[in-house]
Formats: sequence, structure tokens, C-alpha cells
Amino acid sequence: MANASGLLVIERILRDRQGIWQQVVEDRSLARLTGQMLMSSVIALACYGAVLGSFNGVLMALTSAAKLPLLFLVTLAICLPTLYLFNLVFGARLSVRQSLALVMVALTVTAMLAVAFAPIALFFLITAPDYGFFKLLNVSILALSALVGLRFLTGGMRVLNEHGLLSPAKPAVEQQQEAPAGAPAVPAAPAAVPANGSGGTATLTAPAPAPVQAPAQAVVPPGYMLTPIGGHQHQRPGRPAPKPAQPTPPSMTLLYIWILLFGFVGTQLAWTLRPFFGSPGMKFSLYRDIDGNFYAEIFRTLSNLF
Repeated sequence: MANASGLLVIERILRDRQGIWQQVVEDRSLARLTGQMLMSSVIALACYGAVLGSFNGVLMALTSAAKLPLLFLVTLAICLPTLYLFNLVFGARLSVRQSLALVMVALTVTAMLAVAFAPIALFFLITAPDYGFFKLLNVSILALSALVGLRFLTGGMRVLNEHGLLSPAKPAVEQQQEAPAGAPAVPAAPAAVPANGSGGTATLTAPAPAPVQAPAQAVVPPGYMLTPIGGHQHQRPGRPAPKPAQPTPPSMTLLYIWILLFGFVGTQLAWTLRPFFGSPGMKFSLYRDIDGNFYAEIFRTLSNLF
């Protein structure tokens, strides 16, 4: 699975996501991995774009097949420098390759989920060819696919946080550590002293320490509780102590801000590159005049549909 190429890279992402995150952490062969994800994403988005444009004929299908991959890649090119600079400002140690690989994982998952919904979109296109319903259906599919892809992105950033790549590098510290308080002292080795009037030596052996008798355990009457309800619970023997929760680095907070930025840029770019579906009753055109915005169009479609 580690050498999966082309469209099979999505199978590795879904089955071996920990291996993907470890590869990103180690910055190992990321150029090849990113190339595989880029190729699979472009093919999947082109297939789904053809489904979108098929509502208005073959020419619109071919145009949308080229526009949809362009939409995601241009949005990525616009927003990726912001994510990288956010990480640099707050001391994260991510390289450009690592940042790009993380975002490409999210984009690949989004593209593959969208193309998995393509048969459903085609089914409704054939059985219920209503323009408003078809447009809202596909917007919902793309939104759901993007949410799942962004969940992969946040999961990958959490793994990088666990490996310390989102925190500033700590200064070097001395390797020698102080002994814990209350540790028993180690007895010194016996000293060799000269024997009486001879050149040899005799070893003075210290007397063995008296065995320490363990304190007798108190007899607890039946039904008596050592720890009151709501009191401190001692750690059970043999069970590791829970790890303290790591503080959320600023890079994780800025990641959510960046996701919102990515969404706003993507929706506005989609509005600029329209049409993707091709409105019925209008002539074919490669682009429309820039008027209004994406959200106003969605609200208008909802009001006309209901």
C-alpha cells in the first residue's frame, strides 16, 4: 500500500492514514506523494465536473470538467501561502512540502468523495431534471465532501502537534537531571585501606543495614470507606498514569481561521468561474458577468424552490 499510485492513493489515505501522517512528519518522499494526490484529485474533479455540466449539454459538460479542478487548484494556490506564513509567525516548524501535502490530503479526500456521489447526481438528473433542485443537490454534495476532507486536514495537524512540529523549537537543555526528592541514598563503595604493618590492603566492609520493617496495615472495618465520595482517587497499580493534556498551539487556532478563509475564497472564485451547470434558457457562455455573490444566489434558489 505504501507504493500505491494514481487513483489508488485514496485507498492508502483511508486505510493507512497514520502511515500518511508519519510520512508527512518525517518529510519523506512527499514530492511523489503530492504528485499522486494531485493527479487523482484532478481526474476525480474533472469527472464530477462533467456530471455538473451535463445538465446543459456536452459542451457545458466539457467546460465544467476543466473548470472544477481549476477552481480547487487556484483556491489552493491563493490560500496556501497564508497557511504557511501563519505557521512561521507562530513558530511552527512545517516546511512548504509538509504544508502542501497536508492540504492535498484534504483535497484528495474531497475530490474522491465527490466523484463517489456522481452516480447519485446522475440518477436525479435523469429522473428529476429540475434545475434548482439539481443545483442545490450538487452544492450540498460538494459541501459535505469538503467538510470530510477538512476533517482529515485537522486530524493531520493534530498529529503534527503531538510530534511537536507546531510548537517553537525548545532550547538545548543539560542532559543531567536532578535526582527526585526522597530517593534513597546509594551507599558508597567500601574503601581499601592498608593492613596493619603490611604492604597489602584489607577491605573494610560496612555492616549490612538493618532491614526496614514495613508498617503494619491498619485493619479496616467492613463497610468503611477509605476515600470519601468525591475525594481523591488513587492510581490503580499496573495502570499507566494519564498523560497531561497538551495545550492547543496557536497554529491549530489559526488553522480553523484559514479553513474559513479557504471557504470564502473558494465560493467567490466559483461564482467568478460560473457557469458550471448552465442555466436553462440561456445561451452557452464560458463565463458570466460578475454580479451578485454565491450566497445570495443560493438563498434566491432556495426561495424559488420552496
